[in-house]
Parts: sequence; structure tokens; C-alpha cells
Amino acid sequence: MISITEAGNLNGKRVLVRVDWNIAQGDDFRVRASMPTLEFLQKVGAKIILATHLEGGNLEDLRKFVPAGVELLPNLRENPGEEANSDEFTKELAAKADVYVNEAFSVSHRAHASIVGVPKYLPSYAGLRFAEEVKELSKVFNPSHPFLFLLGGAKFETKVPLIQKFLNIADEIFIAGTNAVPAYETELRNNPKIFFPHGDIAALDVDEETLCDLENRIKRSALILWNGPVGKYEDGLKKGTLTIAQMIADSGKISVVGGGDTLAAIKELNLYDKFTFVSTGGGAMLEFLAKGTLPGIEALK
Repeated sequence: MISITEAGNLNGKRVLVRVDWNIAQGDDFRVRASMPTLEFLQKVGAKIILATHLEGGNLEDLRKFVPAGVELLPNLRENPGEEANSDEFTKELAAKADVYVNEAFSVSHRAHASIVGVPKYLPSYAGLRFAEEVKELSKVFNPSHPFLFLLGGAKFETKVPLIQKFLNIADEIFIAGTNAVPAYETELRNNPKIFFPHGDIAALDVDEETLCDLENRIKRSALILWNGPVGKYEDGLKKGTLTIAQMIADSGKISVVGGGDTLAAIKELNLYDKFTFVSTGGGAMLEFLAKGTLPGIEALK
């Protein structure tokens, strides 16, 4: 995987940049994260063609973010060939450009045409933020200790490989959210590295005793990795998640965080600059942590 900064002379070249500007919830964090790549390409004289998907919302709402002189393609997922990774749609996209840049780490766990198809037909590079995501997330594979991993959210069955991997890396793993009950019903409840919320682990948010326990563990950790809310955040049960976000931000410890609702909490508290690294990825972050790579990364090799 090579960064776009190493692509050579791009003056006058048509560069297709795959971004994730899916901001139906109104958070422009991913948009802002991709801007350094666009600024770099403009500086070296490239002709930029932007491609994104959008779930809900209106593509016109994104126009305000598009730099002058940059072309924005129609919503990728309006074409069924995107998610099907059809060769026909792949060639249609590739024909628009001379060079491809992946600046959409957050969807690079998807084997879609704009992620894994186009690199087969064009010289392909990682965007600046994409490369940073890989670099910063890779640091947790050889972490500072004590290392505390906080895993919230849902879809426990998809997170089992991740938990199993980090049992060999982390010193402590906190499992919460709707993951807690199914995790507790397995042999994981007997592992000394793993701990759960105090009281009723099926509760829709964590209690004060749990928050106090977490605060002490955060204080004695050197590195904290956090993905996913500890309560039913989408239903307004935010107290635990917001409290943990503030505790990690105030700790001054090395902190790597990500996940959709996790980012929502960080945005609500305006804490983006209080963490060592805030990933743009949710599912992509978790898959990268579990496997050490993504389809979108492999496509760039």
C-alpha cells in the first residue's frame, strides 16, 4: 500500500478519490478527515473526481463541502453494480480517471466496486487519512501496557474473533452494551482478563458502580482502546457512554477510539481533540483490529 504522496507527477491527471461522505446523521467528521488529501491533490495540479455513497439524505447537501473545481459523481449505491462489485460498473468508474485514491477507510471492509474493483484497472494509492488509519490502529497490536480495551455496542457474534485476538494482547477487556449478556453466557465470563458491568448486565445503561470501577481502571492504564456505546445510545440512554468519553478524554492516557455512536458521544461533548486518535471507522475499525487488514487495503497492494 503506497500513499498518494508517493504517486509521482499528478499535474493534469484525473484522480478518482473514493471518500465516505455518508453524513445522513449530520456529522461531518469523515468529510473533514478527507480534506487534507483533496488539498494535497489540488496543490499538485490534479483534476479531482469525488465518489461517495449516501444512505438517505440528498447528495446535493454535500455540495457545500466540495472544493471549487472538483467533480462529484452521483451516489454510488444508486447503481446496483457498486455493492455487487460488477465488472461493468467497475470499468465505468475506472474509465473516468487516470489514478485512483482510497480515502474511505470506513467502508473498506466492503468488497464493493469502488473499493476493490477500480484498483484492478488504475494505479492506486492510499489517501492521507487512510494511511493514517492503518498506521495508528496498527499500534494497538504492539501496545503500551497496561492496555484496557472497552468493547460496547451490539452484534456480539461478529465480535468474538476480535475478543479472542485481544485476549492475547490486552491486559483487561470490558464487554458492555448488548454484547454483555451473550458474552457472559459463554466461557468468556470465566476469563480473568474480562470484566462486565456491575449489577444487571442486561440493563440498558451502566450504573454508577461500573463507572467508578472503569474510572479507576482508566487511571491505571497506559493505553485505552474503545469502540461502541455501553448503553442503548440510540434510544437516548447516553449517560454511561458520555461519562466514559469524558473520563478517557480527561485521563491524558494514550487513547484510540471509534465507532458510530462512540463518535456521536465525542461530537456531543466536543472532545475530538482530546483523544490520541479518533478513527473514522466503525465496522471497518473492528474488522481491521480483528484481521490486521481489509479488502480495501488488499486491493491497494
